Amino acid sequence: MSNESETIERHAIAAFHAAAPPQLRARLGLQTAEVGGALVSIAAKAPASAIVANRTIGLGLDGAETQETIQRIVALYRDAGVARHFVHVHPDSQPVDLRGWLQDAGLEKARGWMKFKRGRDTLPAIRETHLTVRHAESADAPAFGRIVADAFDLGPDLADWVACLVGAEGWHIYMSFDGNEPAGTGGLYVRDGVGYCDWGATAPAFRQRGSQSALLHRRVTDALNMGCRLIVTEIGEEVPGDPQHSYNNILRMGFAEDFVRENYAPPRP
Repeated sequence: MSNESETIERHAIAAFHAAAPPQLRARLGLQTAEVGGALVSIAAKAPASAIVANRTIGLGLDGAETQETIQRIVALYRDAGVARHFVHVHPDSQPVDLRGWLQDAGLEKARGWMKFKRGRDTLPAIRETHLTVRHAESADAPAFGRIVADAFDLGPDLADWVACLVGAEGWHIYMSFDGNEPAGTGGLYVRDGVGYCDWGATAPAFRQRGSQSALLHRRVTDALNMGCRLIVTEIGEEVPGDPQHSYNNILRMGFAEDFVRENYAPPRP
């Protein structure tokens, strides 16, 4: 299992934070911290459901973590007033005591995220849709932020931050439209020959119309045209009762399951 999947995501999160202007960072309580080998992402004013904004990635990949590392990460979230956050743990993370330290710090195992990868294989055809897909422009940023914030349970305040991804360094932002009406969203972050697909969302009125297939197809196509040798993405691991439309859509686009990333979080209230 390659750590490139975690590395590209870490860079993408850092670029997301860098895109926010100072006034917005202050208003939303945005900050990042390097703790051990991990990147800690904090959005203090986000609701408890906004775990994609409040999460730590890269823990244990260099094998240099200590119990104090975990305690510092937990303290950063506590001091920021963040009640719910995820600490990601790659299956190859070291040292072997890491998971025990997380539990000792009051965190418990939560639903994991399946990571997917694909190489430069030819893309399969997708079913036709009446929706059109194009790069998001500055005028589209508010709609992009609104659709993503709603789909990812980020809350309306974080929509302004998400909107900053339009034009952010390293990010390629796409939207689908029904005429002039925004229907769906998707992001692609590219660095060092690796592409990372994120922020796939559809406005409720346009679900089941092929938006996400079209958006993912376009992002993979562009990533391949940019010379990416590896493209990765993620979604919650399969659980009983979950229809997993997005999961199946990812597989149809030529991605293969790579690994399940474990998540640790404070207990739910």
